[in-house]
Amino acid sequence: MPKRKILFLGETYRADAITWMNGLKEFGDFEIITWELKSSNHSFISRCLRLLEFSTGLFQVKKIIKLQQPNMVIAERTTSYGFLAALLNFKPIAIAQQGRTDLWPEKSILLPLKKITQNYAFRKADLIHAWGPVMAISMKKVQVDMSKVMVLPKGIDLEKFGDHNTSSEKISAIITRSLMPEYSHDIILQAFWILNQKGIDFELTIVGDGILLPMLKELATKLKIANKVQFAGRIQNTQLPALLQKSNLYISMPITEGVSASLFEAMACKCYPIVSDIPGNQSWITHRKNGQLITLGDAEMLANEILWAFENKEIRAEAVAQNRKFVEENANYKTNMKIIADAYHQLINTLKID
Repeated sequence: MPKRKILFLGETYRADAITWMNGLKEFGDFEIITWELKSSNHSFISRCLRLLEFSTGLFQVKKIIKLQQPNMVIAERTTSYGFLAALLNFKPIAIAQQGRTDLWPEKSILLPLKKITQNYAFRKADLIHAWGPVMAISMKKVQVDMSKVMVLPKGIDLEKFGDHNTSSEKISAIITRSLMPEYSHDIILQAFWILNQKGIDFELTIVGDGILLPMLKELATKLKIANKVQFAGRIQNTQLPALLQKSNLYISMPITEGVSASLFEAMACKCYPIVSDIPGNQSWITHRKNGQLITLGDAEMLANEILWAFENKEIRAEAVAQNRKFVEENANYKTNMKIIADAYHQLINTLKID
């Protein structure tokens, strides 16, 4: 019997997308076909080009469907690829909300249009993924049919992201978010400048790439902490566990969040999380219990909480042990992706798409 095929609409280079696709191959024995937009989304001109490309994408995807005859279509982001999937008049389709609402940026002039495209995608989808509880809350607010919603993270590979942390005795912090404005790397650098002014030694590893890289390197030099900050750039996901396991603090300051796989990866590697105080992080972190929650934009608070975490070694040790157990029970890639893959097979069987 030939393998069932899934057409994936989304950005295939993203770690989340790779996890999703690999899990479906491994635990569902699916063959994955992909399609994605080639233009970026970082400037006004590139957004216009992306919109033009999107307008022709429907015809391209329909050609792929006719040629490849997939059994199912899945798509990330409800306002873009998810909307495109909804326009296909194909069954079954599953769409995934990537952010807390996917309606971003909040002050965008296109927000009314995004709401329309998202609502259409929600109505047409046969299954909707909320990778975390905060996403489900936003769906309820816009009266999504919650019987179609699966609230479950994709999970992470707990064998790859092992719990043997070997961090040093000094502050050894790591950031693993894209170098984009919404992740507030500048606030983190300012916090470490405050610590440096107090004579506190540290090393900070910044993993990832993005449009802010030149500015952040310049800022580190201006703050006279460049010798203690390593910009590792974009690395293979297979290289990440070793860096996390050498770090005792994980820092992430997004201004919006759905569910963060990078947070789960840090928790799995017993790297103590210090994150922004927003709903997407509040789902997993309780302040000064299993991590710390920081007011957005408050570099001084972040510096103080980094120092508090480092000085309270026993609390930190207990917290990272609890976090590892939590991830094992709730975000195990092997368990969760098997559930998701089985749900897809059931959808295909029910809707008789073979």
